[in-house]
Amino acid sequence: MSNTAITELVAACAGVVGLAAFVALVAVPVMTSYQRVWERLVAGVLSLYVLAALMGIGVLAGAAVIYYWPQLF
Repeated sequence: MSNTAITELVAACAGVVGLAAFVALVAVPVMTSYQRVWERLVAGVLSLYVLAALMGIGVLAGAAVIYYWPQLF
């Protein structure tokens, strides 16, 4: 395997594990906490905001590592 293929494989696996963790730790408890359909829908939409915030934090952290890498090493 080439270095690019390994990098893509690691990125894909990290994405799948991250999505599975979000579903198991956030989405499932949100959907089982409410009984009415509209409450579940609203809670699901709000959990998407949580997902977007977590992804934003990850992107910012990754960008900071890329930006400061030459200064650190």
